[in-house]
Amino acid sequence: MQPAMLDAAILEKLISAAVAAPSIHNTQPWRYRLNPDTVTLEVRAAPERALRYADPMGRALSVSAGAAVFNLRVAVAHFGWDPVVRLLPYRSQPDLLATVRLAAPPTDGAGRHDGGHDDLYDVIWRRHSSRSPYSARRLPARVLCDLTEAARANGASLWLADPEETAWLLRLTAEAERRLSGDPRRLAESRTWIRDTGPYGIPPAALGPRDATGRLPLRDFLGPRPDGRWGDDRPAAAPFESHPTIAVLTTDQDRRTDWLRAGQALEHVLLLATSHAVRASLLHQALEWSDLRWSLGDAHPAPGHVQMLIRLGYGPVGPATPRNRAAEALDGGR
Repeated sequence: MQPAMLDAAILEKLISAAVAAPSIHNTQPWRYRLNPDTVTLEVRAAPERALRYADPMGRALSVSAGAAVFNLRVAVAHFGWDPVVRLLPYRSQPDLLATVRLAAPPTDGAGRHDGGHDDLYDVIWRRHSSRSPYSARRLPARVLCDLTEAARANGASLWLADPEETAWLLRLTAEAERRLSGDPRRLAESRTWIRDTGPYGIPPAALGPRDATGRLPLRDFLGPRPDGRWGDDRPAAAPFESHPTIAVLTTDQDRRTDWLRAGQALEHVLLLATSHAVRASLLHQALEWSDLRWSLGDAHPAPGHVQMLIRLGYGPVGPATPRNRAAEALDGGR
């Protein structure tokens, strides 16, 4: 496929694809800039939308940005270019997380920098977190194999927790939820991103119900009121699956580049899951406490740094959450 001309319309589609990536609390902590001389898109951190208490090291921000980088790769390939990615290219610019150069594809189709994921382009717009109950139907082995390979292709590992491992992971997640409910600063930060209007954050209607059985500790963004009582604005409880499928995403090391790779792996997994009609939601709570995050690794004998817990299953499609306009996310686009 011959690459398209990079005009304003194509640029908007590329940025829109990047902006559609998942991010913690839907903060969309990224900005984009085009270098027209090298035909390179820069992915930069937006520190004004960082989470000071839940993510003081910026790990979740980097994972979110990595997911946006993967969407850029998919979109760039879809329009005929070969995406050439560099992570943290300049030490003097720590906010520059990645660059994606739009290179002409090799004429013989070999030697591409990217394996080509343009078949996932349409899936970008269908991927939404589903915080609803899932059915008892198990994922086929071929789907799990595809998801595992997607993580591996991006420099990460994905393993499926067995029942004993799942119980351990959920206990740690429940402990993180307990701590959050008693931490006024973190709770206030979480509530800030529950919004009815605007391009950022999560609408209350997208939060989903709580598990009536108490087995599955989904994130409670609202928590108790200041007077200690629970408000009526919390989603109504519903029974969730009794045997949840939890996949664990890990990297060999735990540097900023690994966080960015984990984000790319995460989005590849989520897009492939969506293409198989598999729903997903993220259990990130335990990763926001350093001691609990390290304990997550005790669930599995294989070495690695846990970057995300992914709940997978079959159920209703999740509602769309708002996104910033491409023109607003692109520096110089105002």
